[in-house]
Amino acid sequence: MRGYVRKRGNRWYYTYEGPSIDGKRQRFELAGGNTRAEAEQALRKAIDEFERGGVAINLTEMSVSDYFDYWHENFVVKTLKYNTQTNYRTVINNYIKPGIGMYRMRSIGPAAIQKFVNDLPTDKLSKHTIEIIVSVLRKGFKMAVFPYQLIRENPANYIVKPTNNDDDEISQQAARERLKIITMDQFKQILTLVPESNPLYLPLIISFNTGLRRGEVSGLTWDNIDFDNKSLTVNKQMIMKKRAFDITSPKTKASYRTIAIGSTLLTVLKRFHTYQKENKVRYGQYYFDSDFICTKANGKPVTPSVIKYYASKLSKELDFPFNFHSLRHTHATMLLENGAKYKEIQQRLGHSRISTTLDTYSHVTQKMKRDTVDIFENMLKGS
Repeated sequence: MRGYVRKRGNRWYYTYEGPSIDGKRQRFELAGGNTRAEAEQALRKAIDEFERGGVAINLTEMSVSDYFDYWHENFVVKTLKYNTQTNYRTVINNYIKPGIGMYRMRSIGPAAIQKFVNDLPTDKLSKHTIEIIVSVLRKGFKMAVFPYQLIRENPANYIVKPTNNDDDEISQQAARERLKIITMDQFKQILTLVPESNPLYLPLIISFNTGLRRGEVSGLTWDNIDFDNKSLTVNKQMIMKKRAFDITSPKTKASYRTIAIGSTLLTVLKRFHTYQKENKVRYGQYYFDSDFICTKANGKPVTPSVIKYYASKLSKELDFPFNFHSLRHTHATMLLENGAKYKEIQQRLGHSRISTTLDTYSHVTQKMKRDTVDIFENMLKGS
């Protein structure tokens, strides 16, 4: 494809032709700048973009780092949920760029990617985190094959995820520490430091009793609670966009769920419902009127950022590792160790796949194995 430049008045324009449509020539003429050189440069850029089917940059010379930035901006941001966008950006910035970002897309192969995955710190990262990293690699490189056509084959197809087959007591304890699982006594200790007037109190109680995620807790409204049937429904979540909150759909299809809740939580919820009505009268016109369950005294919602802030502040006062997500892991672990089935936990937590539940809480397996043997031994003794 060829084109030319010409001056019209005080401006330079560039012109080029595209393929004929219905037998008619397609000619494009656009302003290129104030000088001939600027117009010629604009012409070369326009022809290059046209030849690449409208892609404004030359992908073939891209580094892995620049490609994943491009992929995130042009696919992830345009099609995936905000929290997923943020998680993928974290994976790209913290792992992919430092690990393999320096390679060219056209030259990187399976061996380099496998070495990068092998070098991930499995003693510090959960299986779920490693799965996310591998998933981002596979999805990103897959689109480099099509539709971007940078490479002919996806080099991430051959990734073998690293595993830690050490199932002794040390690895079990390490898993519990990584997930920051707490005991019942430790939860009671937390409650002595967090009075009911603290914005963190009710989110703590809800998550400990249900395993809900931080955004799910913040997004709860009173119509999500069925006091008669003793159940709680998750059908939305609250997310933060810069400093403002937004209500969006749950994380995945499986995150839509209705779970049973006990009298302990219901009693607390009824008490806080009464508090809200009293505060509404007390604050009058200054009360932020909404239907959110977790609110401050003035009615303003307790957002995920507020929960994170107060939980971080609380963790500094404790003599054991803790963050708000600890409550989700603790809830699941306590249920499993006391006889609940993995399938029930999967549905309760809103996991899309049972493999996620199995992998995340595999530290419980050793105790379950011992309990199973004890059951059989007791049967033998009783016969």
